[in-house]
Amino acid sequence: MEIVLTGTGSPLPDANRAGPSTLVKAGDTHILVDAGRGVVMRMAGGGSLPAFLAAVLVTHLHSDHICDLNDVITTHWIMTQGNVALPVFGPPGTAPFVERQLHALEADIGYRIEHHDVLTRGPNVEVTEVEPDDQFAVNDVQVSTAATVHAPARPTIGYRLEHNGTTVALVGDTLPCPGVDALAADVDAYVQTVIRRDLVELIPNDMVQDILDYHSGVVEAAQTAARVGARRLVLTHMVPAPTAEQYPEWIARAAEHFAGEIVIGDDLTTVTTAQSDAHG
Repeated sequence: MEIVLTGTGSPLPDANRAGPSTLVKAGDTHILVDAGRGVVMRMAGGGSLPAFLAAVLVTHLHSDHICDLNDVITTHWIMTQGNVALPVFGPPGTAPFVERQLHALEADIGYRIEHHDVLTRGPNVEVTEVEPDDQFAVNDVQVSTAATVHAPARPTIGYRLEHNGTTVALVGDTLPCPGVDALAADVDAYVQTVIRRDLVELIPNDMVQDILDYHSGVVEAAQTAARVGARRLVLTHMVPAPTAEQYPEWIARAAEHFAGEIVIGDDLTTVTTAQSDAHG
């Protein structure tokens, strides 16, 4: 599998980082996890487009993770000329969110149907709301879910993807918890959103301080990776966003607790797992 960090940013606007999202390519099957701001442009940069998507997986309904889902839906609809459904999986609440997005797009949908003879109906989005411990397939990719902890955002869901003997865990915003441990156990790549607690604690702003109680820090992510036997730890959604010159410091903090490979980078940083990476 190929993991493309299509958005490594946070709710704070950043000229260099799109909003949270990750693209997984498993052979010809492309799966998008979350859809933060700028995701469609980053998908193009990562060698994909909404028309190529076999599914979108939503971890939770915080705006920074879903604000560009409408762009994914609209672009998929136009590029496929309305002939292909877009499957969207997410926690309870995902279906009404998507329905409201389609209502918000009603004028645009009407204009396009009126103008283009090939478009005979609006976007076809097939929403499946998932619960912890669900299992389903997206083409030849097996997906399993578990509960994560990001209260007061609830429910929140993490995903484990398996394809041709390799596994990836993408858990979204969460504190360390049993669900994350289950998803990331023995995976070839564990993708975790992280904050630097030591730096956030220095910011004199109450709303910024609030993020400390529902995000995994770099240290906790590394401890989780070590505890569950993950092969790689991939850091994303980094707060505060580091410069490239600061990457070694972030890696060094994680490396104090995890001996495996640690990946950090800009948008479009890509990690490739192969069957030979799988644990025996």
